[in-house]
Amino acid sequence: MQAAYIVISVIIVLASVLLTLVVIVQNSKGGGLAANFASGNQTFGVRQTADFLEKLTWGLAATIIVLCIVANFVIPSKKQQNSSALKQQLEQTEQATTPEFPAGTLPVEGANPDAK
Repeated sequence: MQAAYIVISVIIVLASVLLTLVVIVQNSKGGGLAANFASGNQTFGVRQTADFLEKLTWGLAATIIVLCIVANFVIPSKKQQNSSALKQQLEQTEQATTPEFPAGTLPVEGANPDAK
């Protein structure tokens, strides 16, 4: 389970970095980095490039969300390890210590042994 969690975590980090780069490249109101590539890109139109980048952005965002949810279920649980260690300690203390009570009777509070 721990190996799966590590793999999912690495994929989340890579998708996050890729998402950051895609958002930076997108053409914003002020121009953005995509404006430099739009003039030289004749095979795809400017509109098609923007559509592709937008779909890629949404796809990466959805991928990150899904992977975060999956990673939540794959996280190695320390509860199971701690509960078993606690259970072993309790069993050892139960076996080692059994309280011994005196054989006599205990005095009752409020009772006066001299009064008859």
